[in-house]
Amino acid sequence: MIPEKEMKALAVKTDSKIVLLILDGVGGLPLNGKTELEAANKPNLDTLARNSIGGLTDPISPGITPGSGPSHLAIFGYDPLKFEIGRGVLEAAGLGFELTNRDLAARGNFATMDDDQVITDRRAGRIPTEKNQQICAELQNKIKKIAEVEVFIRPGKEHRFVIIFRGDGLQGPLTDADPQREGLKIKFTAAPALESKKASDVVNKFIKEANSILKSHHPANTVLLRGIAKVPQIPSMAELFKLTPACIATYPMYKGLASLVGMKILTTGDTIAAEFKTLKEQWPNFDFFYVHIKKTDSYGEDGSFENKVQIIEELDKSLPQLLELNPAVIAVTGDHSTPAVMKGHSWHPNPFILHSQWERKDHLTAFTENECARGILGRFPATDAMPLMLANALKLNKFGA
Repeated sequence: MIPEKEMKALAVKTDSKIVLLILDGVGGLPLNGKTELEAANKPNLDTLARNSIGGLTDPISPGITPGSGPSHLAIFGYDPLKFEIGRGVLEAAGLGFELTNRDLAARGNFATMDDDQVITDRRAGRIPTEKNQQICAELQNKIKKIAEVEVFIRPGKEHRFVIIFRGDGLQGPLTDADPQREGLKIKFTAAPALESKKASDVVNKFIKEANSILKSHHPANTVLLRGIAKVPQIPSMAELFKLTPACIATYPMYKGLASLVGMKILTTGDTIAAEFKTLKEQWPNFDFFYVHIKKTDSYGEDGSFENKVQIIEELDKSLPQLLELNPAVIAVTGDHSTPAVMKGHSWHPNPFILHSQWERKDHLTAFTENECARGILGRFPATDAMPLMLANALKLNKFGA
């Protein structure tokens, strides 16, 4: 990818508009011969693909399975190996929590464990958000401090929550306090280095106290903590790309990541239709829109092939609202692949299309993994997506004489 110094020098401010539409985890693997994209009835996406150039992106590197944070950073034009952002930081920022340099943030799941402390459900049956709020309030009331470290607990959606530990000498990152799959015993965090030991002791004491309090809250009778880290320093999209960017997303983590790179977080409803309504209403105010569709990933993780297909079809029905706005550039892709048959993120490259009046003719017939593999962009690093979008919006000067 092009270094930040050169990108700052090349980028120019213009009135042209870019829309980056991310169908989270959209890439799949065949079930009965077809991937989710191949099985979906999506005439609008397919028509867009026939008038776009295509390719496949690798968020980190071929063969590496990415998390949502680094894979999004890559699409936004940031080196995910340079700017490591913990999941807890993303969730906290997404909830509007102002982090300080004394804070250590973790993304939490309420989960279910049996009498032998074996995890039987990592998401506690996706408890209702209202139940989550009640449990978080009880935990916050009973655990305000651990030694001299302040504890802040904030509910997210369904089984997700955020916890922030505030105090002196808290160093991260720490290992995840999460076995990552059902059938294994609960796990405590560990300190990779001596300077992180104080933080690991505090986090583990919280887990033990939380487990004691949650005994009566089955199925949410334990907590799993991931992405335990401090906030990094990262340049904004305005600094790097001369953009006035906005984020339209429903889940805190994606809002958090967008806010860390300087996007304005727009208030929107929980449905795809509501997200596109927000896009139309805010159209005059920004020149870069990141629109995030979450449930393609959620259903992929649940192993629900049919529901993932339905979300793709629901998105397709709303796509004309975007097309009517006639942006200079439309890019459609996934941040990573979440095949329903694998029930989790995978290393498979992501389908990518880019629509612009300045591109050459491609030979795509549909928005699918195999069709995008035939595209003229080939297989390329996801970090190259942002320069491609900027170039097609005529937002980059010539390099050199």
